[in-house]
Amino acid sequence: MWRWTPENTMNTLSTACALALGLALATAAPNALAHAAGQTAAVSGTQAAAAAPELHEAMRSLWHGHIVATRDYALAVHAGNKADAAKAADAVVADAKQIADAVAGFYGKPAGEQMLTLLAGHWGGVKALTDAAHDGNKGGEQHAMNDLAGNAGAIAQFLSGANPNLPDATVRGLLLMHVADHQTQVGQIMSNAPAAEQEKSWAQMQHHMDTIADALADGIARQFPDKAK
Repeated sequence: MWRWTPENTMNTLSTACALALGLALATAAPNALAHAAGQTAAVSGTQAAAAAPELHEAMRSLWHGHIVATRDYALAVHAGNKADAAKAADAVVADAKQIADAVAGFYGKPAGEQMLTLLAGHWGGVKALTDAAHDGNKGGEQHAMNDLAGNAGAIAQFLSGANPNLPDATVRGLLLMHVADHQTQVGQIMSNAPAAEQEKSWAQMQHHMDTIADALADGIARQFPDKAK
């Protein structure tokens, strides 16, 4: 099992970035992605986006909502504001339910419920990471990162099993990148890193989140060309 340590974090992020680049290349050349999935792509990534603009916009909005709410939670915990932390936590859960509903719209209610369970695991890991970092609990941080890595693999397995246009390794890499973004953000907030550093990391996190949202929307649009709008 993959184990997180401070020394291998950069290696994980580098691998994730490489896999993300592979996804970008596959989107530009859909036959490569189709070959990896064992199918022939019906449309290119650009065509998929043009054919399903509402899906792409919705996916970006939902996943952006996730990182806004988790960031709000970290800021509230750092400030010792329990009321704002609870409000942010509720927002994370509400956003996860919307993402699960979007999945259910294409794959059915059981799939939506499974997605919600997986997203709950992701949020549980992010919350644990945040709380441990605030308390200076390095062991707790490592445990949370281990859980988040395992959860990323579970989500990737679920999505690749449901959609052949979403290869397990590629999705896993993208999600590990997202986990690394959470770790960086939480660490910077809890250590009072310079505002410029935090803003740079936040911009990168938003960009990475858009990459994941677009990948999922592209895959769904290819699988359901007559249903995705």
